[in-house]
Amino acid sequence: QVQLVESGGGLVQAGGSMRLSCSASGSTFDLDVMGWYRQAPGKQRELVATITRAARINYVDSVKGRFTVSRDNVKNTVYLQMNSLKPEDTAVYYCQCSTWGGHDYWGQGTQVTVSS
Repeated sequence: QVQLVESGGGLVQAGGSMRLSCSASGSTFDLDVMGWYRQAPGKQRELVATITRAARINYVDSVKGRFTVSRDNVKNTVYLQMNSLKPEDTAVYYCQCSTWGGHDYWGQGTQVTVSS
């Protein structure tokens, strides 16, 4: 099993920056994709950014050019650097990872609130 723990999150003003991190522990030897999802109240959960172990990356269009996802395979940690934050970015952000064997794991989520 894999456990994911997010850190970061909180309140930031529009235009500001915030960095989220998520550390995986447990059976991390076969982790492939790690990434971030978010869910705003009344909205569907959406993919924000993913990164494979080989550093293949994709983003949702709304964050391209503002957010950067990265990972440290030694530390088994994935990061989300969020710049030029907008109120529309307000959501609970969830860390996610998947294994080569097809298992998905989720963090507890961390609240990001962007004030206008």
